Amino acid sequence: MANKHSHAGLTVVITGASSGIGKGVALKLGAEGANVVLAARRTELIEELAIEIGPNALAVTTDVSKEEEVKHLFESAIAAFGSIDVWINNAAVGVIGPFTEVPTKDITRAVQINVIGTIYGSHYALRHFKEQKTGTLINVGSVSGKIPYPYYTPYSTTKFAVTGLSAALHQEIELEGYDKIHVCTVHPWATDTPWFEHTGNYTGHAAELKPMDDPEIVIDAIIDLIDNPKESVDTGAKAKSAAISSHLAPGATETFNAKYVKKIIQSAPPAPPTSGSLHEPMQTGTGVSGGMRERMKHEE
Repeated sequence: MANKHSHAGLTVVITGASSGIGKGVALKLGAEGANVVLAARRTELIEELAIEIGPNALAVTTDVSKEEEVKHLFESAIAAFGSIDVWINNAAVGVIGPFTEVPTKDITRAVQINVIGTIYGSHYALRHFKEQKTGTLINVGSVSGKIPYPYYTPYSTTKFAVTGLSAALHQEIELEGYDKIHVCTVHPWATDTPWFEHTGNYTGHAAELKPMDDPEIVIDAIIDLIDNPKESVDTGAKAKSAAISSHLAPGATETFNAKYVKKIIQSAPPAPPTSGSLHEPMQTGTGVSGGMRERMKHEE
């Protein structure tokens, strides 16, 4: 997706910026001259990323599940750059496994980060956008926020919530007549980022899903929404096909999807249970890509 717009001087807050999609968006926008405010729990990584991008980048250690930290993120961005043009709620964690085998504290944590964190970010961003009568809020959803994914139940639950939140906010902003404020949601397919390395996992097998999309597909879609805002975008051919199939034949799509997910989980190599990065961030998994597609090729 070619981007012909200049982002020089635009101020963009990006949560979950220490790896994966958030890091990829930060690198691209930073290289184009945007002021990027990098938020994540892994202080060292976002500080290194800020140095790599240059003086137009600011690192702010943030656990999005804590309102006081989101408030600090907001205030830091305003203090550094004067205003915020775009806020991207990208931070998210996963936990997979049979629902009754996943510890409730892990399920609760996923809700705190993925749902409550998105609510906090949306609240601070939209209040600011209303004051300046312009701005773009981009919430990162998932195909699993439109089609239920068994064994990914906690994650699917949180992403359905994000989808509903964004749709309601879009309508509210429209009803209030703010024609220069946009609420957008992206719905990626399973993407090759460190998410799978960071996820809590109680399946007894390695966390992986086939086939996977290149993170650049999602990164480009998010950046395109800054220039061409839309209420909802399914990123990549697989997510688009799944959305169409779900609309035309929801029952059949859900049944096929459920059986496919179970098969993929059971065919993955054995792995011990882990809470991943839910409660404490992990030192590993720092790239934009997770290297999953390459690893899965060697397993076949």
